[in-house]
Amino acid sequence: MPITGLSRKAASMVSRVRTLFAPMTLGAQVVWLMVLAIPIASVSWTVTHEEVFREAREYCADRSQTCRGMARRKFFYLFTCEYCFSHYVTIAFLALTGYKLLLEDWRGYLIAGFALVWVANLYMGAFGRLRLGIKSERKEIEIKEEQLNQKSTY
Repeated sequence: MPITGLSRKAASMVSRVRTLFAPMTLGAQVVWLMVLAIPIASVSWTVTHEEVFREAREYCADRSQTCRGMARRKFFYLFTCEYCFSHYVTIAFLALTGYKLLLEDWRGYLIAGFALVWVANLYMGAFGRLRLGIKSERKEIEIKEEQLNQKSTY
């Protein structure tokens, strides 16, 4: 559709914006779903599990049990639960990217939001199991090394 009444520069900008937010094919939407869920999972996991946020998380865990109002308790709880927190991270990423899934109106945002949360939580579950497996293997190695050291001292 031609753009009339705009300067050449403004028309070029409008054209780029239209291209940027043009409807995606279903394949592109699925790729975006799988890729966009990775940073959502990463941010959610880091805030709710990693050492760098431990003090803030412990404060929130304490406040989620000791605050007087239910709304305050729930607010602080969301920083301790990766599933809960991933909803808010997803909303932020949807606002940043404008990603929609299947439909081009507000329903596309809604579907994309729940799909992203689901995929991100699959990723976090897989990462959690992988990490647990690695810790378990390290512990087994430590135990075997101790047993070998004890045998070698006899």
